[in-house]
Amino acid sequence: MTILFFSCIDEDYGVPNPNDAENIEVPANQLTTFKALYERYKQAVNNGNLITVIEEDLYIEGYVISSDQAGNFFEELIIQNKTDASNPDNDPRLGIKLEINVGSLSDTYEFGRKIYVKLKGLTIGESNGVLAIGKGEDSKIEQIQEFEYRNIVLRTPEVAEVIAKTSSLTDLTEADENTLIQLDNMQVNRFDLALTYAGESIDQFDGLRVLENCESGASILLQTSTFSDFKSIPVPQYKGSIQGILSRDFKDHFNVLIVNNTSDIVFDTNERCDPMELDCGLAASFGTANLFYENFESQKNNKLIAGNGWTNYIEAGNEGWEAYSSTSTNASLGRSARFKSASSGDISNIGWLITPAINLDAQEGETLRFKTSNSLADSSYLEVLYSLDWDGSEATITSTTWGVLSVAYVVKDTDSFVPWFNSGNVDLSCASGIIHVAFKYTGSGQDTFDGVYELDEVSIDCLP
Repeated sequence: MTILFFSCIDEDYGVPNPNDAENIEVPANQLTTFKALYERYKQAVNNGNLITVIEEDLYIEGYVISSDQAGNFFEELIIQNKTDASNPDNDPRLGIKLEINVGSLSDTYEFGRKIYVKLKGLTIGESNGVLAIGKGEDSKIEQIQEFEYRNIVLRTPEVAEVIAKTSSLTDLTEADENTLIQLDNMQVNRFDLALTYAGESIDQFDGLRVLENCESGASILLQTSTFSDFKSIPVPQYKGSIQGILSRDFKDHFNVLIVNNTSDIVFDTNERCDPMELDCGLAASFGTANLFYENFESQKNNKLIAGNGWTNYIEAGNEGWEAYSSTSTNASLGRSARFKSASSGDISNIGWLITPAINLDAQEGETLRFKTSNSLADSSYLEVLYSLDWDGSEATITSTTWGVLSVAYVVKDTDSFVPWFNSGNVDLSCASGIIHVAFKYTGSGQDTFDGVYELDEVSIDCLP
């Protein structure tokens, strides 16, 4: 009876019993690719559908790159189609999330395990902003259930070595989502050093900690589940390399990196790369005398910000700070300044908007205040910098020493994209000499790094 059973299964489906991890073979005409699934999903979206159901007898093969052993993944498997990203022929790698209503999946499908997924009857769509496969329900992806998953996710005897793709943050694209990446020369932002991974009172479902690159300054959020085994461990204090899966946050607003365990983080260089800071604290109020003010009302929409002593410098790409006005949900404050790299087509967009020189020795009690907002920052970022030695020439901007006005509040990825946020009254009075303040945008035309930042009501005041 056993022989007849296996013979029947092999004849009808071309694969043996899925509980058997030996000699799984899928006929070539039934094996499809990750790329073909991506294209099928994109076509469905173009036709106005959020999901698409696979009706053919098709399979994909992939390698597990997630693990729920430490509790940082739950009821899901992340698989990618290639194992060695150090080989240029293996890029682009593509990844997919499998939604499965089963815990402790790593007991069966451990990291590197090669699997086949039987696709007939499954649905392709998005789950929290990344491509996923599950069961279809209206316009959403539902989980594959416990009674059926072993007949769908077929375990082979092969456990492969998976080599992560080493990349810079600014080079990551949507194609890198659901794949294993390595980021070098990274550290936890200095303002998060006193925190655990996800054990603070502010961490409801996930802890979000800022990771930053020591060369470019680009950042990404490290996402850790509050159910993970390591949630209460302090974050690492130094810098080094980290491997994790590129994903999106729960609301699909920005990129996140998710590690399988703390062993994926090797911050073993006993130093940091924190920037120079000017921190005079926040002033209780601002003075009644004004040294510089800009509300951008005199600027022309969709034209580069000019006049009033501004230096509008495009370091990379073709976009700069422009004026705009909008009455939409994310309204401007009358007319505001905006940096928008979306649809620029540029590999990199870096733009500076620098105030005229302010002599800090000519009066007392100087403060800076401004407002910022964003339209889905999407991992691009805005810095508020200062220099005490810039000569005013565009040719020397990038070679000048710039520090960070660390107490100034700038809208974050995690903030709502509707309101405007006050910087606070940033005290400048502990510095001396000539100061310039710069609003520096870093992003690109790529979907994962193309956010929009808005700026308005910039004012430098002092005591009369």
